Amino acid sequence: MTSDLDCDLAIIGGGLSGGLIALAFAALRPDVRLLLVEQGDRPGGNHIWSFFDGDVTAADRWLIEPLLVHRWPQGHAVRFPGHARHLDTPYNSATSVPLAVTLERQLGDRLLTGTPVEALAPDCVTLADGRMIRARAVIDARGAGDLSALRCGWQKFVGHALRCAAPHGVDRPVIMDATVAQMDGYRFVYLLPWDDRTIFVEDTYYSDTPDLDVPAMDARIAAYADAKGWRAEVVHREQGVLPVVHGGDFDRYWPPDDPVARAGVRAGLFQPMTGYSLPDAVRFALWLADQPLDGLPAATRAYAAAHWRRGGYYRLLGKMLFGAARPDQRWRIFARFYRLRPALIQRFYAGRSSLTDRLRILCGRPPVPIRDAMRTLWNPPA
Repeated sequence: MTSDLDCDLAIIGGGLSGGLIALAFAALRPDVRLLLVEQGDRPGGNHIWSFFDGDVTAADRWLIEPLLVHRWPQGHAVRFPGHARHLDTPYNSATSVPLAVTLERQLGDRLLTGTPVEALAPDCVTLADGRMIRARAVIDARGAGDLSALRCGWQKFVGHALRCAAPHGVDRPVIMDATVAQMDGYRFVYLLPWDDRTIFVEDTYYSDTPDLDVPAMDARIAAYADAKGWRAEVVHREQGVLPVVHGGDFDRYWPPDDPVARAGVRAGLFQPMTGYSLPDAVRFALWLADQPLDGLPAATRAYAAAHWRRGGYYRLLGKMLFGAARPDQRWRIFARFYRLRPALIQRFYAGRSSLTDRLRILCGRPPVPIRDAMRTLWNPPA
């Protein structure tokens, strides 16, 4: 006996990774009967995902294009004490709202919202209300897994979209304004000018702890805006904590005997040094749409294990950042990095640093105490 919930592919989690997988299959394999299951009222959550042009190849761009709400072809900027720079690489932002709208339009009744999950198996999903989904394949895209298996620092942030009474005067994204007071690790302000009077201001930290003091960070954003002369009201809020992984045990994070396929952050598919997952989410969704449904648990784990191995260099840099640099001096590592060639910087963010890039990043006078840097280098992360 079949049920309306029976399908070929059940995707559990309607965030960025699960949503992109659903859109890739809807476009490339419309014969596959899929269900996207999201516990929230709408898929996508409350997020802004930004990326450089080099993060997503031109051939893959079609998948993320419907989600874009802003593009800055003139490039972006960074600011550090005694050093500011404009880089020509265009910058883009996608948001949760067009992701939700696109999924609702493309999937229709194949999108289940307000649907918590009780248990997963390779061919079955038990919902919290007792219903069951039988599927040829199940993929778990519900966000982070057991982060206790990883050694992490944290990139944490609170962001406000401000509607200003007068033009704010910022003409391109400022990826890092590190001229602000340093506290709780490496602190910077991130700016996205959405139009001449609306600007997204995010207070961001590379911190040793994931703790968010939201009222204090709200106050710092207000003080930053006031110092810029922006009289504004808050029209949107966002906050989050991303792991910056500098070691750990992949086999603990994703045990070999776990029989369910994974995607996204739950599979460890993010840039270890930044925590950003959008480039990997695009690549993985399109790779997955080209795979047979039978054998997805082994195939996705092998994909994620290869990604973990490739990330060793970035975990080493993360270990240097959190282990060798004093918290109030971490900004010097980024200031030095942003003096390097733009193409190298772009490949770094895309997680595609060449061997030459890797050597160049580590060469020269280190911006951390040499003894601490060497101790870190001689004790590389797992």
